[in-house]
Amino acid sequence: MAEQPASPDAVAPVPVCPRHPDRESYVRCQRCMRPTCPECQRPAAVGIQCVDCVAEGAKTVRQVRTVFGGAVTDGRPVVTMTLIGICVAVFLAQSAVPGFERQIWFSPVLGQSEPWRFITSAFAHGSIMHIAFNMYALWIMGTYLEPMLGRARFIAIYLLSAFGGSVFYLLLAAPQSYEEAVAFGPGMWWTPAVGASGAVFGLFGAFLVLQRRLGRSAAGMYVIIGINAVIGFVLPNIAWQAHLGGALTGAAAAAAIAYLGRNRGPLKPVDRRVHWVALGGLSVLLVVLSLAKYATA
Repeated sequence: MAEQPASPDAVAPVPVCPRHPDRESYVRCQRCMRPTCPECQRPAAVGIQCVDCVAEGAKTVRQVRTVFGGAVTDGRPVVTMTLIGICVAVFLAQSAVPGFERQIWFSPVLGQSEPWRFITSAFAHGSIMHIAFNMYALWIMGTYLEPMLGRARFIAIYLLSAFGGSVFYLLLAAPQSYEEAVAFGPGMWWTPAVGASGAVFGLFGAFLVLQRRLGRSAAGMYVIIGINAVIGFVLPNIAWQAHLGGALTGAAAAAAIAYLGRNRGPLKPVDRRVHWVALGGLSVLLVVLSLAKYATA
């Protein structure tokens, strides 16, 4: 039996957006051909796509990475600005709250029972000149290294360098034995160390390694490090041990990122897991050195 032709008076259903059924939409996605309302429309290379198709397509696009495997950002040094903001806030708290600095500074004896001081001391400063120099150096290094490394790797190097600076201060500034501590008095165990200098020197060390890996000159940085090294031995109340520890830790962390996990072939991505395993191993090494020092002192 033949089909009856559709009545000319029949009304076609009004197309509606699948995500918003209460909205009429006569624009269709060029990918799935479903109706899409203005809120769900996304401009594409050809026509309009719905938000669901755009999200599905994004899953198949490889994320752009920096040369060292970090996620490419919009260029703003968000981590650097955050670190500077924290340091400034802590410095203001030191001025406003009596005794606040003593809660976060590092000394060998306090670090044994309150290990968080290995890190928190890097956010406190002794004077306006102290914080001004460190924050200026952090800004210069951060605006260059953060986009190159990616935010996660940059903050990892910074915090590891701060930790390494405190560890080397413990290893080199604290007494080598209980007898030595008795001979020189308890002051050596209690001498505090504050400031982001160890972390900043870690960025200096990372800069040297990364510049060498990229085949770029770092002559100016050698001069800066040399001048600061001399100042550390000439002027009093400067923890050169933390500077040394931060620089070595930062250089080691940057070397792990720059040289490990690099697959052969121009189209093969960096194996980022190797980086984090290496950085984790460096953290464990610093912890072991600290525990060994406390166990033998």
